[in-house]
Parts: sequence; C-alpha cells; structure tokens
Amino acid sequence: MNLNPSALNEKPLSRREFISRMALGGGALVLISGCSHWVLPGPGSKQREKIYEYIAVDYTKCTGCRTCEAICSAFNNPISVDGRMVAGPGNPALSNIFVHSFNPDVSVPAVCARCTDTPCVNACPVDQDPTTGYRAIFQDTNYGTITNDPDRCISCGNCVDACREGSVGILAQHPETDRPMRMCTLCDGDLQCVSNCPYEALSLIRVIDDQPYYRMSPDKIAKKLSDRWYDLSA
Repeated sequence: MNLNPSALNEKPLSRREFISRMALGGGALVLISGCSHWVLPGPGSKQREKIYEYIAVDYTKCTGCRTCEAICSAFNNPISVDGRMVAGPGNPALSNIFVHSFNPDVSVPAVCARCTDTPCVNACPVDQDPTTGYRAIFQDTNYGTITNDPDRCISCGNCVDACREGSVGILAQHPETDRPMRMCTLCDGDLQCVSNCPYEALSLIRVIDDQPYYRMSPDKIAKKLSDRWYDLSA
C-alpha cells in the first residue's frame, strides 16, 4: 500500500470543513440512524413483510433547532378546542423524537429503532393477553410501532431500562404516569418530523443490514462525530 506522507500529518476535519466538503462533493456520504416500519409486500397478499426503513438523520445538516420535537409533539398530542381536535401546543418534553446536544457542538436526534428483537417488549413483566397475545407494551401489527396499553401497564419502567441497556435509550417514563413514552408512531404514515425539518436533515429511506449508528446510543454517536469533526487533541 502506498501512503502519502503528507496525509499522515493532516489534522482531523473541523465540522465546518467537513460540511463544506460534503456539499461540494454532492453529499455522497450520509450519516444516518433511525427506525423501521411495516408495509404490505403487494396486492392480494395477506402476509406483512417487515421492511427496514429509517427516519434517517443527516448529521451534517442537523443544527439542533428542535423543530422536529415541536412538530412531533403537536401532532401526537392533539387538544380539543370548541369540540374539535387540533394540533397541540408542541411541548418538546412530550415529543417522540428527542434531540441530544453535546459539547463540542454536535446534535443527535434520537428516535425509536423498532428493534427486531424488541428488548422493551421482552422486558415487560405483564402476562400476555390470552386473546391478543400482547403484553402491556407490544409491537403493533399495522405499522410495527411499539405501543403501550395504559390499562395493563404497571409503570414498572422495565421497558425503559431495556431500551437504555440494549438499544438507543429513547424510551422514558412519563413524569405524571410513569408509563413509557417516546414510542414513535410514524404519524400514521405522514411523518411530521421529516416533512417539516427546515434543513432537510431527516428522511425516510430503506437501508441494508449493519447500517451505521443503528441502535447506537446518542453518547456513542456524538463521540464518533466529534472525533470526525473536531481536533480534540489540543
């Protein structure tokens, strides 16, 4: 292998330099993480096939503006006004996507990974319902989203611990009910965070196995991005 001696002395790219080169190069490299959902394989089929599609984050575009949090919360927490259901106030604390901010400047939006081995579901101590086969937290058959049954949930937090230890760590306990929250609903197929991101940093794409950053914690993602964008050796 022939090495360029000058390349050995090059400093790591700064975030600004990295983004600039990405733009000039047509954005060939996209740094992503995200979640999967279910689709029907074709007309007339009675079986659902699990297709991995991700709410992908282009970290070179994300500014940490948290628009995704506000729009997600507003859509998924509607309120009644004069007898009509309208979008809620957009409280980021109730959002299903959560933007982690780090120093040096790195923003890492986190969202449910829809893990194939569903550690959150497996950790639920509530017995399976004899009719549906569901525990208090389960994977919905329509979109493959993780759903909580508030009538059966005992607010133990096992699912939250399992998510933190074995996946992204997006699940949290609701401050009032202690039931799990931040399970992505895919907005019934109309992804609000994707369509309303002002910097087009979010997208729904189909990916191959072993996608970079899949099920990686925000802390680990931030470490990798910091190493790529900043010279922290000084």
